[in-house]
Amino acid sequence: MLQGKRILLIVAGGIAAFKALELIRRLRERGAAVRCILTEAGARFVTPLSLQALSEDRVYTDMFSLTDESEMGHIQLSRDADLLVVVPATANILARMAGGLADDLAATVLLATDKPVLAAPAMNVRMWTHAATVANVEILKTRGVTFVGPNDGAMACNEHGPGRMSEPEEIVAAIESMLATNRPLAGKRALVTSGPTREAIDPVRYISNHSSGKQGHAIATALARLGAEVTLVSGPVAVVDPPGVRTIHVDSADQMLAACLAAGAVDIAVCAAAVADWKVTAPSGAKIKKKVGAQPPPLELSPNPDILATLSKPGPRRPALVVGFAAETENLVANAIDKRVRKGCDWIVANDVSPAIGTFGGERNTVHLISTVGVENWPTLTKGEVAGRLAARMALHLAGPRSAAAAE
Repeated sequence: MLQGKRILLIVAGGIAAFKALELIRRLRERGAAVRCILTEAGARFVTPLSLQALSEDRVYTDMFSLTDESEMGHIQLSRDADLLVVVPATANILARMAGGLADDLAATVLLATDKPVLAAPAMNVRMWTHAATVANVEILKTRGVTFVGPNDGAMACNEHGPGRMSEPEEIVAAIESMLATNRPLAGKRALVTSGPTREAIDPVRYISNHSSGKQGHAIATALARLGAEVTLVSGPVAVVDPPGVRTIHVDSADQMLAACLAAGAVDIAVCAAAVADWKVTAPSGAKIKKKVGAQPPPLELSPNPDILATLSKPGPRRPALVVGFAAETENLVANAIDKRVRKGCDWIVANDVSPAIGTFGGERNTVHLISTVGVENWPTLTKGEVAGRLAARMALHLAGPRSAAAAE
């Protein structure tokens, strides 16, 4: 919850500005006070009246308001806030922040503030990947600005790729993480795996799957929000690294296992990655050429290491709580129950990944939490909501026997 927290929301000029309205509503539901600065460009997409109606506070637009500036209004706006949030963080406002400009009220407040800043980028994929934007983001990160997103997806310009602004619930989760005072996992260490693995056939081709990494990354974010020191081991994904999380990028299952073991002792291990079951025994060192009239070359496969079973093995280094995922297309609960026993983990989160369901790559998930006491069916939630609910249950489990009983 954000009860009593004061958010200064800077709404800049991009089509994603309409999401600021839903963001204000969600923040207010959680008890936060929201005050808005609306840029001149932002006012082309949303109105001061709509922001004011939802925030129930005055909306600031003018750098040179005599009433406000007689009291150094741009300084006071910052002083009165616990956190500044830029939504959407367009390429333009990021460039102005990186350059230290103070050419309007929003830029001046951002330059004058000594409070934490969260930016939610939104722009065309080419703008996001342009060297100038990449450099500006790196500069801002070194100055302590936190980023949430952008996501990979369809955009208003009919292009697809990284640049889509995070959804309001994701931004709220990032805000809660930055302002959290209730941190039940403080002092705990967590390991999360996420995304697919790629098993090389040759230098060009590989075996993989459709996992997007969205659920695993959301779990890493949720655990960090509750105070855990999180290491995220991620296969190749288009999702950005979560803020406040140490992320290790790998390709293969062998690399993922090595990174998990190198992470050292942890209290929680969550194996959300969709690890390939098989790898090519002897990948070709050169691209396999297709020959006219020839049969496809046979692929000799070997089993990949079982990361979940390895982390679940009894011993002094075993995490206090090991959580696996079961991605199934049929007999979902029965297969997941069997998997929990075979792997030796404490909990299994089962979800249906049939193509018609849209779990892989989608924004929502319907899961079943399987533990020693049975099966709990959860409603369909966003992946961020699944992650938050799961992280809260983990915190209860580690708090002690009574809390664990309540969690399960």
